[in-house]
Amino acid sequence: MNESYGIKAYWGRRPESAEECAQRAETFFRLLAECHPSYARWYEKNNSTRRALQLGFEPTRETFVGFFGREKYQSGNDGFHFGAWTGHEEQDQGGMVMLRCGSKAEVSPNRLWLFFPEEALGHERMLSAPVLVGVMRAVAMAWEPEWALATADGLWDQLSGGSRIGCFLGWMTYFSRERGEVPDLPAPVRVEPVGDKGTLVILTPERLTPSNPEHVALAWRIQKLLAERGLLKRVVDPGPMQHA
Repeated sequence: MNESYGIKAYWGRRPESAEECAQRAETFFRLLAECHPSYARWYEKNNSTRRALQLGFEPTRETFVGFFGREKYQSGNDGFHFGAWTGHEEQDQGGMVMLRCGSKAEVSPNRLWLFFPEEALGHERMLSAPVLVGVMRAVAMAWEPEWALATADGLWDQLSGGSRIGCFLGWMTYFSRERGEVPDLPAPVRVEPVGDKGTLVILTPERLTPSNPEHVALAWRIQKLLAERGLLKRVVDPGPMQHA
C-alpha cells in the first residue's frame, strides 16, 4: 500500500491585503515551478474534474489579486482562501495546493497544504529528497510560516499526539527563526538554513516511511531533543483559544 505524503505549513495571526497575499502567492508558485515539471501548469480547484480543466491560470500577482477580489475566495472580512490543481488526472503525477492567508483570527491559523501523488517506494518521481527540499524552501520563502512539515499520514498520526496545529516532526520540518535556534543534530539528520527565514531539519536522505521502525525511532528521538530546546510549542497558544 502506498502512503500519502503532503506538506502542511501554519502561521498565526497575520492580517494582509489581497495585494500582499497575491505577491506571496506569485512568489510561491514561481519557486514551485523550479522544483518539478509537474508544477509548470495550474488550474483552479473545482469539484468537477472536467470543469477544473477549463480553469487554467497563470500564477501571477495580477491573477491572484483578481482571484482574491472574488467573493468565493474571500473568508468573509478575514483573509482569503484558494485551491489549485496541476491538472494531472493520473494518481502518480501532479498534486494540489490549498491555502488560507491574510487572516487576523486568533484561533484559526493561516495555512498552506500541498498534496503529493501516491508513489510506490523505490519508484519516486516527486517523492524524493531534492524535490521536497525545494518545495519546503518555496513554502518558507514565500509564506514565512512559523512551522511546516513534509510527512506521510502515518507518521503524522504517530508523532502528533492528536494535535492538528503542532508542533511535531515530519520527514522534513521547518522552524521559523522566531522559534529559536535549532541545535546540531546527530547523523543522518541534516540541518539547513533557509535564507534569513528559518531552519529546515531533514531526518533522512532517503524517503522516510512510517512502516520503517528505524525511521520512526529516529523521529521520536529527534522530536524529544527539539522539545527539550523549546522548539515545539503550538502555533496557536491554547490560552487565546480558551478565551475566544
